[in-house]
Amino acid sequence: MLIKVFIGPNGIRAGWRLLIFVLIFAAIANALNFGIRRIPAVRAVLKTDRGATLSPTTALLGEGLLVVTLLASTFFMTLIEKRKFSDYGLPARGAFGKQFWLGVPFGFAMLSILLAGIGAGHGLSLGGLAIAGPAAIEYGLVWGVAFVLVGIFEEFSFRGYLQATLGSGIGFWWAAIVLSCIFGAIHLGNSGEGKFGALMAGTFGLVAAFSVLRTGSLWFAIGMHASWDWGETYFYGTPDSGLVARGHLLNSTLHGPAWLTGGTVGPEGSYLVLLVLLLGAAGIHLLFPARPRGPQT
Repeated sequence: MLIKVFIGPNGIRAGWRLLIFVLIFAAIANALNFGIRRIPAVRAVLKTDRGATLSPTTALLGEGLLVVTLLASTFFMTLIEKRKFSDYGLPARGAFGKQFWLGVPFGFAMLSILLAGIGAGHGLSLGGLAIAGPAAIEYGLVWGVAFVLVGIFEEFSFRGYLQATLGSGIGFWWAAIVLSCIFGAIHLGNSGEGKFGALMAGTFGLVAAFSVLRTGSLWFAIGMHASWDWGETYFYGTPDSGLVARGHLLNSTLHGPAWLTGGTVGPEGSYLVLLVLLLGAAGIHLLFPARPRGPQT
């Protein structure tokens, strides 16, 4: 039965569309990367930030390039498939609207609950301020923009175009499971990431997919994703998938067993994450009741 789902006529058609998308994405990415690295100012930034664990300038540059590549690739697919961006979960009408701003406190609250749980087990100390005054505001804004770009790229790719296309061939939840597995596996490329942290990143992908199913768009998931990463990287200053940032607000430290703190991975590697993600899924269920006519599951 499962094999028939993947190699049936709909699955094969979806596979061809995904292959075309990947080829277009690779071509645009290579062209933009080649061109942008020839700009003196960009070369100077990359040289200055070389060796930095995670800096806002390189994050803005890298994620901005990925978002432009993704949007351009999807634009070509809209022409080929005669569809609109809204068909892939990113309606322009709802851009940074109510759903996005509901997702922002939701994601930050989920992370704060996780850190409160770690703190209750004596695994977290917030410490004092690492930066203050204008520098804190500047870094906070820059990291905010950077993580909105992260949210747009990761959600629109994995829960947007890829989800819509693969889901049309094998069904919504089969597509969400496959893409969430890939999403989690990609995190293993981060220095300091662990297997459990990658598994939880994939589980976060399922929660985000559930929000898309319930809201009908990606904007809630983008806000939730961006604020989780912003809180982890900038506000609390803890490792984010094994990466520590330059320019974080609090001097938080994790100490104690890795099952509680996440070890080198950071809070996302804590065993408490699963409980928080289940709580998040329950919150989405309550905030956005099932619609009478939803996407095919």
